[in-house]
Amino acid sequence: MKQLATATIIGSAAQIAMVVAGHSVPAVAENFAIGGMGLSALAGWLATRGASLGLGAGAGQGAAAGGICAAIGIAVSVALGDVPASLLALGTGSSVVTGAIGGVFGRRV
Repeated sequence: MKQLATATIIGSAAQIAMVVAGHSVPAVAENFAIGGMGLSALAGWLATRGASLGLGAGAGQGAAAGGICAAIGIAVSVALGDVPASLLALGTGSSVVTGAIGGVFGRRV
């Protein structure tokens, strides 16, 4: 559980940093989707890195880390007025998937 919490905190900090940078730098904002999903995949990988988990548990932990950090980052972006609130559901859902993929790759088989 500690590894999941740490990965979620790191992922959230990275998402917020990207969103804040994108608020001022259009080139960053243009890549919110790919950057956000990439950061969620990284958070998923961190959540399971080296852990002895089954496929389902790895995907689940990765999905949780990726989805939570994306939801936080997107919420900040909505608050800054950079993306519409409707993106919260779509972006979080996409990041749950990439977080799960990262989680599968992070676990020790």
